[in-house]
Amino acid sequence: MLEELKPKYDKLQKKYGAKELDSIYNGGCETNPDICFVFMNPTGRNIASSKDWKGLKSPWIGTKNIWDLFYRLNLLDDDIYTKIKKIKGSEWTVNFALEVYNNVKKHKYFITNLGKCTQVDARELPDSVYKEYLHLLEKEFEIIKPKVIILFGNQVSSIVLNEKISVSQVRKKCFEKNINGTKYKFYSIYYPVGNGRFNIDKSIEDIMWIMDYELKNNNCK
Repeated sequence: MLEELKPKYDKLQKKYGAKELDSIYNGGCETNPDICFVFMNPTGRNIASSKDWKGLKSPWIGTKNIWDLFYRLNLLDDDIYTKIKKIKGSEWTVNFALEVYNNVKKHKYFITNLGKCTQVDARELPDSVYKEYLHLLEKEFEIIKPKVIILFGNQVSSIVLNEKISVSQVRKKCFEKNINGTKYKFYSIYYPVGNGRFNIDKSIEDIMWIMDYELKNNNCK
């Protein structure tokens, strides 16, 4: 079912993304994951965005910093993390990317972006672009049925929840949204990489709390 969304993402890539790069889709546990992590949009630092890449077109392939977050959340095995930190981004192979995402799947989470339009750099995108992706993101939720959804940053949170969100004001606050008759639980979290890297400790603190409250205490109904 997720495969059916890819042509729609590719069409939007031609409209909003870098013409020389491919869309980056999603990856991880596709069946009722404990957590779905929603980032903003990919950049050309993800080596899977190259048209020559024949493997997974999943987020954060060939990058390092975001995996610090997942490792500190105990959502990534030691051996995988050690290799990510040891090798250069350009040294990721198709098989290693698959190994990383099999580990993501093992830990029962799913990684995606609101916008799949890959840019050459981390330039800001207007709300209007992200809003064109919202119904497709909601389709992803319907297909994978996550227990909890983590939204990174003010812009993504505001668009998905359809209200003005300031992460600093809503830490550990659960939002519910009805999508085609099913209620989903959302939390808004500080963006933990790039310009937001200085907030990574707050991101980890809040996600650990959410994992404890929602998953360990079985509050995901």
